Amino acid sequence: MTDLREIAENANAWPFAEARELLKQLGGKLPEKGYVLFETGYGPSGLPHIGTFGEVARTTMVRHAFETLTGMPTKLFAFSDDMDGLRKVPENLPNQDMLAENLGKPLTSIPDPFGTHDSMGHHNNARLRAFLDGFGFDYEFKSSTECYKAGDFDATLLTLLERYDAVMKVIIPTLGEERRVTYSPFLPVCPKTGRVLLVPVLETNPAAGTIVYENEDGEKVETPVTGGHCKLQWKPDWAMRWTALGVDYEMSGKDLIESVKQSGAICRILGGKPPKGFTYELFLDENGEKISKSRGNGLTMEEWLAYAPPESLSLFMFQKPKTAKRLHFDVIPKCVDDYLAHLGAFADQDDAQKLANPVWHIHSGNPPAPQAALSYSILLNLAGVCGTEDKDVLWHFISRYRPDLTAENAPFIDGLVGTAIAYYRDFIKPAKVYRPPTETERAALQDLADTLKGMDAKSEAEELQTQVYEVGKRHGFENLRDWFKALYETLLGQSQGPRMGSFIALYGVAETITLIDRALKGEDLAAST
Repeated sequence: MTDLREIAENANAWPFAEARELLKQLGGKLPEKGYVLFETGYGPSGLPHIGTFGEVARTTMVRHAFETLTGMPTKLFAFSDDMDGLRKVPENLPNQDMLAENLGKPLTSIPDPFGTHDSMGHHNNARLRAFLDGFGFDYEFKSSTECYKAGDFDATLLTLLERYDAVMKVIIPTLGEERRVTYSPFLPVCPKTGRVLLVPVLETNPAAGTIVYENEDGEKVETPVTGGHCKLQWKPDWAMRWTALGVDYEMSGKDLIESVKQSGAICRILGGKPPKGFTYELFLDENGEKISKSRGNGLTMEEWLAYAPPESLSLFMFQKPKTAKRLHFDVIPKCVDDYLAHLGAFADQDDAQKLANPVWHIHSGNPPAPQAALSYSILLNLAGVCGTEDKDVLWHFISRYRPDLTAENAPFIDGLVGTAIAYYRDFIKPAKVYRPPTETERAALQDLADTLKGMDAKSEAEELQTQVYEVGKRHGFENLRDWFKALYETLLGQSQGPRMGSFIALYGVAETITLIDRALKGEDLAAST
C-alpha cells in the first residue's frame, strides 16, 4: 500500500491544501512548544449555533489532514471569550431583570439565569462543551477568564503595555472620530462594580505594569494589566492570544478579513507570528441574502438535525467552503444523498481516491460501513406514497427489501427513517400536487403496470429500471426525462423523484402496480393507501 503521507502531499482536497500551506508556514518543522496548535473561538453570550459547528468541523478536517501529512502532534483549543462584558440582554433568556442589573460585567461574574451553574458564562461554556462532545470533536477547552486570572497571558499583556503606542497606531485609523477619543486596547475591570469598563486610558506605566483610568465615579484608578484586572478589546485580544498561546492555525469568516489583518499586525508588534488563516464564505438564506442572527433568516443547528443526520451537515461544511452557499431546508435531501453516495463508494476506492472522498475528512479517516443502499429521497417518496408518518410502516417495506435489517441492528437507517418522515411531513406533504395522466401517459402507465405483472416480485432495482426505460421508449418519449417526470407527477405528486427502479424494488412490484391502477382510475393518491 502506498504511504498515505506520500498521497497527502499531492491530494487535491482543500484540507490537504491547507495542511501543506501550514507546514510551509512552519518551515517544515515542529514548533518549540512541541505541538501544532489549532484554535477556534467562541463568544459565550449566546448558545452554540450552526456556525460554531462549521468552524470546529472544518478546523478538525484540516487538523486531521495535517496529522496525516506530517505525523506531527497537534492540539485544538476551543477558546471561550467568557471574560467579555455583557453588552445587552439576550431576549431568549429568563431572569431578564437580573441580567439587566449585571450589564457590563464579565459573563463569568453574572449569575446563571437558569440557576444551574456558577455563572452565565459557566452555563454557556457547559452548553458549548456538551455541543462539541455530542459530535465527538477532539479538543481542549480554554476559558478566557481562567487564562487571564491564572497569569497565562501576563507576559504578553506586559509586552503590549510596553508597545502600547504601536498597537494604537494599528487600531485608531480604523475607528470613527468619536470612538478614537475613548479607545484603549485595555479594558479595566472596576474593583467596585465588577464591570468591564470601556474607558480611555489616561496613563500607561510599563515599568510598573499598570494603567491609569477614570472610573464611573470620576475617580482616577491605577490598576495592573495582569492577573485578570484588565482584559483586552477583541482585536488586540485575538492577537495577544495568538502570541501567548502560540496559535498556528485559525480560520474565520469573510466578514472578519480586515480584523484578521489588524490582529495579525498587532501579533507581530507583540513579537508573535500570526497563525495560518483560512477565510470561509458566509451562508445565504433562501433568497440569496447573507444570514444574520439578529434577522433570524438562517437555518439553525436544531432544525437541520431534525431532518437529517449530522454527517450530512458535515458534508455541507466540507463542500466548497470558499463559496457562498444557500443554507436552507431545500438543500438537506441532496446533502444526505450525497453523503450516502460518498460513503457507499469509499470501500472500493484506492487510497488516493479515499483521501479525496469527503467521508474520509468527515470521519477523520475512518468512515463507517454503509448499512444499506437506501437513499434519503427514496425514503421521502416511500413516506409520501404510503401517506404515513409511522416509522413502523416504512420499516415494513425496508425489512421486506432487506430482511437482514431491523431498526435495532441498523440504527443509522432507523434515524434516517425518522428524519425523512419529519422532512416529508413538514415540506413534501404540503407541496404535493397530483395531476391526471395525459392519453399518451395513460397508455405508457398501463404498459408499465402490465410489464411489472410479468416480473418477479424480487426483481433487482437495475432490472426494474431497465424495464421502466423500455416502456418510455416504446411510447415515444423522445426525452426520457419527460417520461420520468410524468411518473413523478402522476404517481408521487411532485416534479422530481428517485430512480424508479430502486423505488419499485423498495415499495414492491405488486404495490407499484396497485399505485398505477389507482392513478389510472383517477383516485386521490394523496390519501393513504
